Amino acid sequence: MPTSSGMADQPTRGDVRQTYETIAGHFSQTREYAWPEVEAFVDDVADEHGAEPGTTVGLDVGCGNGRHAETLATAVDRVLALDASLGLLAEARDRLADADPATEFDLLAGDAARLPVADGAVDAAVYVATLHHLPSRDERVASLSELGRVLAPGGRALVSAWSTAHDRFDASADDERGFDTTVDWTLPDGDVVPRYYHVYAPAEFERDLRESGLAVVDSRVSSGNCYAVVRPEGKRP
Repeated sequence: MPTSSGMADQPTRGDVRQTYETIAGHFSQTREYAWPEVEAFVDDVADEHGAEPGTTVGLDVGCGNGRHAETLATAVDRVLALDASLGLLAEARDRLADADPATEFDLLAGDAARLPVADGAVDAAVYVATLHHLPSRDERVASLSELGRVLAPGGRALVSAWSTAHDRFDASADDERGFDTTVDWTLPDGDVVPRYYHVYAPAEFERDLRESGLAVVDSRVSSGNCYAVVRPEGKRP
């Protein structure tokens, strides 16, 4: 199991943001392609919304260098790409400059626990590999509640987080409860930057989703990550 290296036991969101400001350029170089799970979700979104009139809006929470915002753009007319790191947003801006000009991209500097997006404005969202960087359970559940707030009636989102089922962790890990850890990122000059993670047990992941008020449409573990397709509870199209 990875151990803490140079980061406070309880980092703040500001600490996590600074981590990604430090590694943004190198991190972006290693994140070229969309995950297959995201591509499959976006294909389903395209099937659902492809014939609908008007403008459909997608949201990528924790967009990084924009690789999944680019994929989401194949299924919606406008993409809101949000990240806390200005360095990663700069990487996303460069990447999305070459994307299909028929899609409108809005890059937003913001906090996953306080989304700068209107209620019910989003038809489809991806929130992948970001939830696990929020340092407390309250913040993680709040961010999931925010996701439900911004989803339109009938909207859907794909949420993922690193799982205790990943083969880098002890196979005897608790099925019900995850743990906090840091994983080192080594820059080309040899500097080592620790990255905070909350590694989710699958049952814990589903509990947090339901605690947030999201309804779970489908959940599974794939490629060492917990995934769920969710919708906003109580909102009907």
